[in-house]
Amino acid sequence: MLQRPHSSRQVAAVPDRRVPARDRDQDAPWHTEAVCRRDEAGLFFAPSKEPTAARLSREEAAKRVCARCPVMVECREHALLQPEPYGVWGGLTAAERRVALARRRRREMELKKASRGAARIAQAG
Repeated sequence: MLQRPHSSRQVAAVPDRRVPARDRDQDAPWHTEAVCRRDEAGLFFAPSKEPTAARLSREEAAKRVCARCPVMVECREHALLQPEPYGVWGGLTAAERRVALARRRRREMELKKASRGAARIAQAG
């Protein structure tokens, strides 16, 4: 999602023109093709004191928008690399992104540990 939380304005409509990632202008930023640019930011960011049932419903609706987005992967990577602390980005909530980041870090540590072990074995060889 491209807008910050608590924005009450509607985003101006963008023509519904989908361009496959491989055919997209490489100089244009990924978010120019984001489907969420046509949706209200309130769908992607929680209002203050939102009840749990309403939050879950809103997040599922936001994820459905993300699921049809041609730049979902780019959006998710952006949110994981920043990291974006709020909202639904790339089909993941903030809590889901924290879990994904923890898994990514754990996997990187395991790969480093395995490569160091392989290097020691090769030296002992």
